[in-house]
Amino acid sequence: MKLFDVYSLYDIEPVSGRGHHVYTEDGTEYLDLYGGHAVISIGHSHPRYVERVADQLGRLAFYSNSVENSLQQRLADLMGEVSGYDTYQLFLVNSGAEANENAIKLASFVTGRSKILAFRKAFHGRTSVAVAATDNPKIQAPVNKTDNVDFVDLDDIAAARERLATGEYAAVIVEGIQGVGGIRIPSDAFLRELEEAAHKNGTLLILDEIQSGYGRTGRFFAHQHAGVRPDIITMAKGIANGFPMGGVLISPEIEPVKGMLGTTFGGNHLACAAATAVLEVMRDEKLVENAAATGEYLLEELRKIPQLKDVRGRGLMIGFDIDGSASDLRRRLIFEEHVFTGGAGPNTVRLLPPLTVGKKEADQFINSLKKLLS
Repeated sequence: MKLFDVYSLYDIEPVSGRGHHVYTEDGTEYLDLYGGHAVISIGHSHPRYVERVADQLGRLAFYSNSVENSLQQRLADLMGEVSGYDTYQLFLVNSGAEANENAIKLASFVTGRSKILAFRKAFHGRTSVAVAATDNPKIQAPVNKTDNVDFVDLDDIAAARERLATGEYAAVIVEGIQGVGGIRIPSDAFLRELEEAAHKNGTLLILDEIQSGYGRTGRFFAHQHAGVRPDIITMAKGIANGFPMGGVLISPEIEPVKGMLGTTFGGNHLACAAATAVLEVMRDEKLVENAAATGEYLLEELRKIPQLKDVRGRGLMIGFDIDGSASDLRRRLIFEEHVFTGGAGPNTVRLLPPLTVGKKEADQFINSLKKLLS
């Protein structure tokens, strides 16, 4: 049987990882500044994470959501403590796309409306409604086409207000920072005004924190820099350090109804064990604070390199542009300098490292970058 060939692959295979490094079969070490699309939050194979997942696997890997699972409540309690959203409700799923699907569906249930407002260059997932709210026709099949999603420019509050004033929209969905769109940061003022406009018109505000959340920007969620309080928050990526998981945080003002949402695998025992370990490590090792400090240093050093354009980001969610192909530069970083990075368009390099990286790793990357750009 062949694999369905939809991925463009580098000719390299990491077989193990430790901290912020991965290793190939021959033992070659690579600095991981991409974390598998922002998934590796607390570092590869963190001892506490491995211990918790292995212990739970030896007890009970899975049972359905038809019985009580105290691991879910333990995770919810810890998440409320660490995130600052202790009064919110938690619905657990398996991925970011699924989190956004449920968030949008929930907003439609609550408001009785069918339209969604999204932003150009947005990426919210590849499933039905999530991909319809993604500004990329190339990944939308005919079945995904709908008149229920409208797009306006990010940071264009006048356009957003005009749309929301129609009273047609169940939700407006915005990323804390656009990741796939090129590390585009909505201004704090824009998010505050968007929240006000949404609530004025009976529309729910959904913050997609799937890539920008979980400590990556130096706050638990990127929107917390702006001081807004969304009705619904979606998360995934770093939530379980590589174990497939996602979640939806839901305002206490939204009342659940039995059967409104559901999932077979969401919130399973292994996932909860993994996610609880992640939050404990983030709290105990102060990784959100480390992301803020290391990110500030890395941004400062990147801005000193004259060949780089528009260095931008918050914490350890960073992008910069170059003249020429970012893909070629990333390939050279892997095979010549043993550093993994990401991309976001033809000229943009994207950095989404584990939250454990420090000044030493930042300096290593800066030196490698200068060498290849000289």
